[in-house]
This record gives sequence, structure tokens and C-alpha cells, in this order.
Amino acid sequence: MGDAYRVLVVDDDPDVALYTRTVLERRAGAVVKAVGSPQAALESLDSFDPDVVVTDIEMPGMTGLELLSRVRVARPLLPVVVMTAHVSVDYAVNALRGQADEFLTKPVKSTELVDVVTRLAEEGRKARESAAAREVVLAVGAHPDDVEIGVGGILASHRANGDQVVILTLSRGAAGGSPDDRQHESLRSAELLGARLFLEDLVDTEITNGGPTVQVIERVVAEVAPSIVYVHSSHDRHQDHRATHEATVVATRGVGTVACYQSPSSTVDFRPTRFVSIEATIDKKLELLSCFQSQTDIRSYLEPDFVVATARYWSRYGGGRFVEPLEILRETADMSTQARRRETTRPSVAGQAGR
Repeated sequence: MGDAYRVLVVDDDPDVALYTRTVLERRAGAVVKAVGSPQAALESLDSFDPDVVVTDIEMPGMTGLELLSRVRVARPLLPVVVMTAHVSVDYAVNALRGQADEFLTKPVKSTELVDVVTRLAEEGRKARESAAAREVVLAVGAHPDDVEIGVGGILASHRANGDQVVILTLSRGAAGGSPDDRQHESLRSAELLGARLFLEDLVDTEITNGGPTVQVIERVVAEVAPSIVYVHSSHDRHQDHRATHEATVVATRGVGTVACYQSPSSTVDFRPTRFVSIEATIDKKLELLSCFQSQTDIRSYLEPDFVVATARYWSRYGGGRFVEPLEILRETADMSTQARRRETTRPSVAGQAGR
């Protein structure tokens, strides 16, 4: 079994807490910490680092279901067992809606308690080990829709592979439309992708490559700890794109893999050395771009035919029918299981698919 499982028991009844602790210590060989309140449980998550939480449902100050929702935010992969003395369908439904892993009715049989806790502890460890092996991907763009245009297909591939995807958009795109509209569009796209969105409020067309921009990116990098970063190329006519590139290179100096994507404003000096197939995710990319309705009537490069034609063009340099190109700044992680290398020559017409 390896190291003993660690179980956090939360119950304001000392007798129940003692019984639960004793059963798990003696029959499951677990290391158990018992606390009398949900607040004490939350404070113990980091210091005790449990494999499973076993909590009562009715406690003063915060219910077990409220604790469950807080644990889900702090530790999404931590299994939670909810117990109650009341045999009620409503309780079971509420527990399941709160995403409890198991619902037990008091008095809990010792064999059932041991079986449930050991099974969930083992499953939880495997899930966390699997999640730790996945990539955390950060895509940085100056404006709403930038990353979806540049690497929308690649990001969809990451999500399909189980990777965590985070989007950082530095401005709300006021120069290109209503900031409120573009904010809502960014949120819809992120939700559709299953990505976490950081939407900042730097001034559109006035993004700098210095302190304020670097600090914003550094803050997000510190919070999400990405293993892969995608950002604008330096070969771009738009000043915000170039500044975002330069600030990101500084702010992500500790990240192993950094790659640059093509924007519609990229110049002919955009020099991709990696061509990633998005054949399986081209439809998802079109869905993401369709979220930006305020831009589709004024930006021809958002038209589905244009997007598909651009991806088809780049396929001449890589595998598959549809491809997104990347300039690799540095690399230690796998960006996609479908990545294709072309390190030796530069395409003679690189960048012509942009605006």
C-alpha cells in the first residue's frame, strides 16, 4: 500500500470522531487527524495533507456540504465522504450535488467505513499522480480572441489530453469594440474550452513591455505554475503583440517551454519551426472563435473559411490536413502528442497566411 493513508475526520461530536478515528487507525492502518469544526478542517488541509476527508453534515458555523464546496475549490482531486445521522433522500441528493464521493448513514459500520476510505484514498492518490504528470498550459494574449486565433486548436488538443489550460488576456480590447462585449465573449470562449481565464485591464494599444505588464504575467505564472507557455511572436506589426511577447519572455524565464504563435498581424519574418496538427480540433477552434460575435463582422480573419484555409496552408509543412505553426523559443515539455518538427529550413512564404 505504500505510505499509510492520511484521513481528516471532521465531526463536532467527540464520541463519533473518536470512534471513526479508532476504526481507521486500527483496521485501515491510517494516520488520522480529527477536528471538531469545518474551519479547523480547512486550516488543516495544507499542514496535514490528507488523502481523504470524512465529514459530518450538520455542524455549527458551517455545514458539511459547505465544507465540501470549499474543499472542492482548494483541492479538486481530494475525495470527500459525507456522513449524517438522518436517513433522508434529500440529504443524499444534496451531498451528491455537492460532489461528495460517498454518502454514509450513521451509525456507520466499521467494515463499510474502512472499505470506503481505503478505496477512495487509493483512487485519490492515483488521480493526483496522474494530474501531476499532465501539463499546465498558459496562453498569453494582448487582446480578447488573440490566443484562440493563434493556438485555439492546440489548446483544445491540450484539454483533450487532460492538460490544464489557462488563458491570460492583458486587455479588454477597448480599441476594437465594447470592453463589456469582449469580456463576455472571452468568458464564453474560456468556458467552452474548459480553460481558466485571467482577464486584465491594461490599456489597449498602450501595453508596455516593462514593469506593469511583466508584473501581471509574473503574478499569473506564480499562481498557476505553467510548464508550457504560448505567446505572440516578436515578428508582428501590432505594438501590443510585440510588447506582450517581450514582457512574457521576461516573466516566464523559469518556465521550460515557451512557444510563439502566429497572429493575423504577424510579419513575413514569422519563422515557425514546429507544426502541430489540429485535424482533430479544427471544429473546436471554429466554435471558440464563433464566441467573438462583436468581431466577426469586422475581422475577415475570423471567418471560418479563412481560419480553415490558414490551417490548411500550414499543413504543407507538417502532418495532418490542418496545422497551427509555432516558433519555439525553448522547450523541455511535450506541447502535443501530434507535434511535428521542421528544424532545418524556413518556409519561403512564412507569414503570408496572416493579415
